[in-house]
Amino acid sequence: MISEKMVSYVNNSSAIRAMFEEGKRLAAIYGAENVYDFSLGNPNLPAPQEVKEAIHQILEEEDPVLVHGYMGNSGYDDVREAVAASLNRRFGTSFAGEHIVMTVGAAGGMNVIMKTLLNPGDEVLAFAPYFGEYRAYVTNYDSVLKVVPPNTEDFQPDLLEFERRITPKTKAVIVNTPNNPTGVVYSEETIRGLADILRRKQQEYGTAIYLISDEPYRELVYDGNEVPYLTNYYENTIVGYSFSKSLSLPGERIGYLVLPPSLEDGEAIRSAANVATRILGYVNAPSLFQRVIMRCLDAQVDVDYYNRNREALYEGLSKVGLTCIKPQGAFYLFVKSPLEDEKEFCEAAKRHNLLLVPGSSFDCPGYVRLAYCVSYEMIERSLPHFAELMEEIREEGKA
Repeated sequence: MISEKMVSYVNNSSAIRAMFEEGKRLAAIYGAENVYDFSLGNPNLPAPQEVKEAIHQILEEEDPVLVHGYMGNSGYDDVREAVAASLNRRFGTSFAGEHIVMTVGAAGGMNVIMKTLLNPGDEVLAFAPYFGEYRAYVTNYDSVLKVVPPNTEDFQPDLLEFERRITPKTKAVIVNTPNNPTGVVYSEETIRGLADILRRKQQEYGTAIYLISDEPYRELVYDGNEVPYLTNYYENTIVGYSFSKSLSLPGERIGYLVLPPSLEDGEAIRSAANVATRILGYVNAPSLFQRVIMRCLDAQVDVDYYNRNREALYEGLSKVGLTCIKPQGAFYLFVKSPLEDEKEFCEAAKRHNLLLVPGSSFDCPGYVRLAYCVSYEMIERSLPHFAELMEEIREEGKA
């Protein structure tokens, strides 16, 4: 018999992954070219050439014991120092290698820092819509996820509602910008306001409240938008980063945590994160890809590719009567459902071989998410099917 906690996790298993599996089933029936799968944020772009070259160079030039062996749980010292130097150059920070912990992707990093910080009963705040796995991460450590309702006007965090939900039990706040699922970049004004509220509440309650910035999409921004680097705005900020999107390496599971010198109890947190990496079973981040990303810190995928997809899908869906906030970053559209029940809309879309993810998976019902990290040709082929779907809904008098 599996654990009671796992029963709950299985019953609430990710709708995103379920839709992805449905896509494989439909592809076997109709052919992959006739299924339009917008469910999973799995980059269609290949990794930059620098990654391939780095792999070859490392395997030819570096000591195999170094490349494939153990190292300290926080990662190779030279890799951590290179990551810190890159961040300092780009964002005007003052990190050293000791402030970096290499992680098994962003998800591994989130679990390491939550294992490090959370006690049973602690509260963690997240802004809806949010990546649905956050709830599982928080409850895994017997803590409580409290949700700030969505501001559906522009999907910037609602700071008034946020402040109302902070209590003496609040231990951490999660932000994700550029945001999955909306593609919204949180403005500098929003970040400053959020930081001011957290400082006031820390002083009021006499406790540390940590801001966890989940940043797998930082490099994927459009139209000249800039993503504020949060350690420059709030002292108790922890950054979790992944190269899954910036280098198209989701399956390699490589990322890092930034635990800056300004953190309250920073030395203890850094030591505990090192131990958490081991006891959670990661032991260390993948050794080869630590070596790879050290050589590829200035590389990134072709963002223009995603921008072309963004423009085509946004314009195509607008023409058939669907509406959404035009994303400023990441590679998702968060579209208003023309049906009150967005799950009903997703089921109707499946009849046209269109795979969408319901907004309730992100604690924001009434919307659906489309991942446009797919081929441009698939987007073009899908648009007549969206037109047919909307015509069907109108004929049924539901829109």
